Amino acid sequence: MAAIAVAALHEREPERLWPLLTGSLVELCGGEAAIHKPDDWSEAGGTIGAAPDAAAAELARLGDADLALLRTGYPFAHHYAPRTDRTPVTAHRAVGAAWPDSPTAHLLAGTLDVDHVLGVPVPGGSLPVTGCLVYRSGTDFTDDHLVMAERAQPLLAAVERQRQLLQEWRRALGPAGAPDQRAADCALTPRETSVLLLLADALTADAVGRRLGISVRTVHKHVENIYRKLGTRDRVATVLRAQRLGLLPAPRPPGSVRTGSA
Repeated sequence: MAAIAVAALHEREPERLWPLLTGSLVELCGGEAAIHKPDDWSEAGGTIGAAPDAAAAELARLGDADLALLRTGYPFAHHYAPRTDRTPVTAHRAVGAAWPDSPTAHLLAGTLDVDHVLGVPVPGGSLPVTGCLVYRSGTDFTDDHLVMAERAQPLLAAVERQRQLLQEWRRALGPAGAPDQRAADCALTPRETSVLLLLADALTADAVGRRLGISVRTVHKHVENIYRKLGTRDRVATVLRAQRLGLLPAPRPPGSVRTGSA
């Protein structure tokens, strides 16, 4: 799991973070295939990605109605939405005898040749419910598989926070690829870039740690690395230096209004 974490948190392309995790969860949780949906598990839409490639190819052949079944994440959306508990659970344990006869179960049997599903949501009690669904055939997932899934949840949360930060950063600095190259030129890792973005928001080390799901000690280590790589000694100088280098958006002139503000 440590190797997965290192690979994910050093990935510069935010759109590759979930596919990387999904493929790892298949092996980690004793599955044969998996999908990830960083959007709400509902019919409302959103991106669905799959691993391995054979599973992705099968899903690409599905029509809108079948894709809607997968988007709902049955029975997991209904299982998790009313509660704050995000402990991984299998479809059979969540709804019992209702699972094998459900339209989703029939779809998965005919498409991926699987009949058991393990829900691995991003932890945290807030909505929407997002995360990964891991599939297998034969016997249901064991208690050990559920333990491994629960151990992987903090990594899912950390990766999702980083994905959101890096996507917002790219949108703010565009065009695509330019901010990533500037960060690479300064030898900043994606994790250090995430910490830099939160420093620019004036978050304390405690707040940065809570936002990224890491210890304050780890935050300080990242901050030391950022100072060293940018040649600065404090937060203010670091933010100003990062703005000059194009790593952070330039400050708005006094009295200006953010686009889209009331």
